[in-house]
Amino acid sequence: MYFLTKELYFPPVETASYEGIVAIGGDLSPERLLLAYNSGIFPWFEEDEPIMWWSPPERMVLFFEDLKISKSMRNILNRKQFTVTFNTAFREVITNCKKIPRKDQPGTWITDEMVEAYCKLHELGKAKSVEVWQNEELVGGLYGVDLGHIFCGESMFSKVPNASKVAFIHLAKHLEQENYRLLDCQIYNDHLASLGCVEIDRDDFILALNF
Repeated sequence: MYFLTKELYFPPVETASYEGIVAIGGDLSPERLLLAYNSGIFPWFEEDEPIMWWSPPERMVLFFEDLKISKSMRNILNRKQFTVTFNTAFREVITNCKKIPRKDQPGTWITDEMVEAYCKLHELGKAKSVEVWQNEELVGGLYGVDLGHIFCGESMFSKVPNASKVAFIHLAKHLEQENYRLLDCQIYNDHLASLGCVEIDRDDFILALNF
């Protein structure tokens, strides 16, 4: 296992453990975070744990042509019961992602330190958010890191049914229009699979990242 020092460096992702851990330690400075994402690596750890850096052997991604919008979701979008904005309430979005209860999770992996780190990235124009509003209340959204050709989704939340799906669909359509290659969703879950996301090998993800 590689333990990071103050040096701005990550070992090659091919050296990751079976689970996908590339390194431990370091910091959450904007420079290190951007180096990580551009290398196919992301931080994921819990409160009171050292920072753990991951590049899993299988990566969950969305190819935009595979986006699945169910008939019921199309009806919701057509009714325009939600208002969607971009980058108008980043801190509120990440704070809600931190606080929202997660099924089968006792707590959150979004620590206070991570909130401040990604807000700094947002100030630099590198972390972005999608907000979903209903009656002027923030009811859903997501945030992630924008590499300019790949958007690395980090987390989403929903206070009312379907709000996070609305955020995801609007983001995917926006990225497709801007000629992004794919939307990185990191790790498999059923919610993402229902929207058309698939797992690809780490090597294929790194190729897309560096193409």
